[in-house]
Amino acid sequence: MMNRLILFLCFVWMIPCSELLSVSWENVVLMWSAGGAKAKDIVCIGSMKMRTCQMVAQAGDLTSEIREVMKGKKAQVGVAVILNGKDTVTVNNDCRYPMLSVFKFHQALTVADSLQRNGLPLDAEIFIRKEELRQDTYSPLRDRYPEGGIVLPVKELLKYTLQLSDNNACDILFARSGGPQATDRYIRSLGGVRFAVVADENAMHKDLSLCYRNWTTPLEAAVLFQNLFTRRLFGKPYQDFLKRTLVECETGKDRLVKPLENTGAVIGHKTGTGDLNAKGQIIGLNDVGFVCLPDGNYYAIAVFIKDSEENSHVTAQLIADISEAVYRYVVQNMSVK
Repeated sequence: MMNRLILFLCFVWMIPCSELLSVSWENVVLMWSAGGAKAKDIVCIGSMKMRTCQMVAQAGDLTSEIREVMKGKKAQVGVAVILNGKDTVTVNNDCRYPMLSVFKFHQALTVADSLQRNGLPLDAEIFIRKEELRQDTYSPLRDRYPEGGIVLPVKELLKYTLQLSDNNACDILFARSGGPQATDRYIRSLGGVRFAVVADENAMHKDLSLCYRNWTTPLEAAVLFQNLFTRRLFGKPYQDFLKRTLVECETGKDRLVKPLENTGAVIGHKTGTGDLNAKGQIIGLNDVGFVCLPDGNYYAIAVFIKDSEENSHVTAQLIADISEAVYRYVVQNMSVK
């Protein structure tokens, strides 16, 4: 609500929005408008030149485009898009989708909040024992420090979880921040209800059924991403670090990111990838992100795919195709008239 009010005042009083709505990233400034010259970006309603403004979006058309992309695929696909912080599009949002490593984003928010509440910086150090670097899981951290016995700052572990999706780093952070239950509580304190975080990476590795118990709806995940990029959740050093780290994510280049290459768009995102279940289906393949376009439009997008009978390449391409459909729609239709 506050962001919408600020946008309204920017347009009404011709105050450059760059002064009010810039989000500091490293080498990236997220701006929703460059100022009064962008008055064409609003619709003024009423014969008395009322300054009431509304964004224009054809949500039904986008829903149809997304459904067309999904047609014929042997998987349960859920999508949520929040356009310019206002218009919401969902497809198959009433299902529970396994989050898989997307929950590392939820964990990162919780860790940042915990650091701030306890007066600790992102440079706070953690001692990591060799036994915490499990061998039977994906872990670039373990590959680099196989003998353990090291001290790393929290921010380094967050880079491992958010950029590389490291499972050991995730559980090390859980062990120091109250476990999955603390993450669940914190996200609920932000207003989240249609999700659950109940198990860490090691527990899911031992019992694949637990992957389905760490769940979310697509819209719940999209809202959470939007909140990080458009609301003040905690102090600037913590929040800017998380945004920058998500923008530098190295996983899932074949998903949401793929159609945005060479467009000038900036995306911060987090992926999730599952093993095969007992039926030979991919438990889940996901990507959630926040996209800012050069023209000032922005959107949060979440694509969750569960129980896919397609191969991993086809499933990832489905996410990329949905991402392309949303990007194309925004570019073609969301210049506010």
